[in-house]
Amino acid sequence: MFAERLKRVQVKVQEALDDALAFHDDIPVVHAMRYAVQGGKRLRAFLVLESARLHGIHDPEAMAAAAAVEALHAYSLVHDDLPCMDDDALRRGQPTVHVKWDQATAVLAGDALQTLAFELCCDPSLGARRIDLVTALAKASGAEGMVLGQALDIAAETAAEPLTLDEITRLQAGKTGALFTFAATAGAILAGADTRPLEDYARALGLAFQIADDILDVEGDPAKTGKKLGKDAAAGKATFVSLLGIDGARARARDLVADAEAALSPYGVKADTLREAARYTVSREV
Repeated sequence: MFAERLKRVQVKVQEALDDALAFHDDIPVVHAMRYAVQGGKRLRAFLVLESARLHGIHDPEAMAAAAAVEALHAYSLVHDDLPCMDDDALRRGQPTVHVKWDQATAVLAGDALQTLAFELCCDPSLGARRIDLVTALAKASGAEGMVLGQALDIAAETAAEPLTLDEITRLQAGKTGALFTFAATAGAILAGADTRPLEDYARALGLAFQIADDILDVEGDPAKTGKKLGKDAAAGKATFVSLLGIDGARARARDLVADAEAALSPYGVKADTLREAARYTVSREV
């Protein structure tokens, strides 16, 4: 059920993003934006739409929010790949935006994707509570969330000592987890419902997702992940794997999946697809 639902979401969200970017064909920045939003797992969009379904909101009424979180995520990847950040040449099996075009185009494309995300969150189809959604996305993506996590990551590169487990957890709660939390609670926000169960779910899910990424960085197949692996180890960065070991990291990820599933208990069987999503995070190969 999860795999089929994810595939449908991937198609529908791509269509929504293509529609949102169907303008100014002659401008290189727009071409770069379109390029940046192609492909990907679309797990964040899936979480938006599934959390909406839990609260009786159908896909068309939440699709703008699903596209928004993917546009925001794409912006973060474009900027993270820049030489001044993580300096990556490959993303999703293709040259990164600054490699295919140039750094200035990549910066501007990322900027424009970020603003597009907030434009999408203001779409009238999202209903009367869309301003609450805008606020939540701003907090998740800014200096209280994703940007904070990236700043902590950059600071760690020149720190005198490797990060502790608590410090890595805090870093990843911002860099990866905050956007997952937005996505998983979007439906509850739109419905004016209690977000706490889905916040608990997302915190565990986001951390499990990052641990799985750390494991893939050591054991993954570059042909499947579509990006260069082993960079963290080469740079001497502390990760969940370096601190816990492969077996310890796997065990921690499994515990987090169990926590995520338990957090969904108020929703009963209606949340089974979200439970499958949690299990997917630690079994994926990309």
